[in-house]
Amino acid sequence: QVQLVESGGGLVQAGGSLRLSCAASGRTFSNYAMGWFRQAPGKEREFVAGVSWSGGITSYSDSVKGRFTISRDNSKITVYLQMSSLKPEDTAVYYCNVGGYGSGRYYSYNYWGQGTQVTVSS
Repeated sequence: QVQLVESGGGLVQAGGSLRLSCAASGRTFSNYAMGWFRQAPGKEREFVAGVSWSGGITSYSDSVKGRFTISRDNSKITVYLQMSSLKPEDTAVYYCNVGGYGSGRYYSYNYWGQGTQVTVSS
């Protein structure tokens, strides 16, 4: 069974920072890329960032480039999302995801955690 548990969300003022964590458990996680998606109220779930376990390939959505940083700790099978310069429009439930990379693009394998709420006030 694949299990993903997100944590680190909370309430923060605009311009502040949060660090999200996603702890993975199950089988063969070391062979998979991982990523973050988010879903704001009334909006579709959207890709935020992805990282490959091997090679250090990262990718970001245009809306978060320069503000968010995805990283990983393979020894813990954990992926992080460092969020800085947060904006009210970053308010969403953030979901961890397992996937892979092909031709520099992140592909979701449709494994999801329960999400962690990030609320940015202005």
